[in-house]
Amino acid sequence: MNPESAGTGRWAAIGHAGEADGDLDAMHLARTVTREVRRTGKHFLPQTLLLRLAEIRSGQALDRRPHLGAFLDCVLDKHEGRYGNRTYLSLPLLELLLDETDDVPDPNRMATLLISDVIRFELQAEAPEGESREPHGSRESVDRDPPDPVTLRKRLRHALRFVGHEPGAPEADDLISRAAHVPGSRWADVAELLPRPTVTEAGHWFDVTVQPVYVLHDEYFFIRALQAHEMVFTAIAADVREAIGALRAGRLDAAADHVDRAAGLLDRASALFRMVATMRPGHFSAFRQFTQGASAIQSEQYKRFEILCGLPTAPRLGSEAFTQVPAVRAEAAGEGHDTVVRAYLDLRRSARFGEAEWNRFRNALGGLEERHQRWKSTHRSLAARMLGGEHGSGGTAGVPYLAECLDNRLFWQLGERPRADEPA
Repeated sequence: MNPESAGTGRWAAIGHAGEADGDLDAMHLARTVTREVRRTGKHFLPQTLLLRLAEIRSGQALDRRPHLGAFLDCVLDKHEGRYGNRTYLSLPLLELLLDETDDVPDPNRMATLLISDVIRFELQAEAPEGESREPHGSRESVDRDPPDPVTLRKRLRHALRFVGHEPGAPEADDLISRAAHVPGSRWADVAELLPRPTVTEAGHWFDVTVQPVYVLHDEYFFIRALQAHEMVFTAIAADVREAIGALRAGRLDAAADHVDRAAGLLDRASALFRMVATMRPGHFSAFRQFTQGASAIQSEQYKRFEILCGLPTAPRLGSEAFTQVPAVRAEAAGEGHDTVVRAYLDLRRSARFGEAEWNRFRNALGGLEERHQRWKSTHRSLAARMLGGEHGSGGTAGVPYLAECLDNRLFWQLGERPRADEPA
């Protein structure tokens, strides 16, 4: 593949094709670039195109075009030496969509939309031989090594179960039952039942938030799964913040409810691993060589969840887990940073509640700790299958690093399991 195969003239005109009366059509530009990304892989974009995009960005008032600015920042990350997990997953653009208006879904709902999109993407591989496949969003209709039917059905079942877990979505068992009875194993009717982004500007930008580095089929669903994971942990962190606020307000039952909800969302995050486990190791190895520098260890939302539960140990805060997320590390060191542990111990001193109420909250913390340990164990098992003895893409030792992380506890300051009788 020759990244300079496209002539300079082809890309010199990009941007002008989307102009109307001198006003750049940002959505047209984003779709045009996304088609090229998915044709070649972001790692192989022609230098002439990258230079043209950098020129367009420098000539735009991006404070009035935040979506375009976020999109171009993600596309140009490798070109400008800023490549990392956030830009690989187009998180700056996805987060803008979350912050837009009241019509935009919360992070948990966004995760559902992301995996619903995976199902529609994968259904292209389900089309019978010889039947034309509709392009998915800005993606070309030519597929590069779609999965075999057994792998595809397994992936779709796990994806449907994830979607069905979200309140307001169709029940997973009902969706799977319908899929099993669609003539010719076609699931298109099922896809019509799945949630979609709203028909707004935000919904259109949703379509261009997948920018694979290579050209193999499985990277699309892998990116969507990691995006969904970030969204779920965004929702988990929000519930943990609410739990802290409830503790500070003396509402112990409400705090327990938020901790229970966070634990349930951790189960949802674990369900994503089952879907990712259907990724073919050959595909993973092929595109992973172009993702060095973008690693899940850079997940700010996961670390933010961790520091909201309780302040990590000094070795943990000084480890590569936190040196790679300096913004979160700074939050943890901030004078006003609060945690569930700190708020709980402060409220405990008040002796305002009976043992039954304290025990209920203690059990909620224990449940969250157990779910977190289960999540980490599942992550390690999946990494062992995919990575074997290779190092992690963030520079870690890979599987041994994840094994060491099993010793970390969210509520280590409260003992092996959170107890209701900590000393004042």
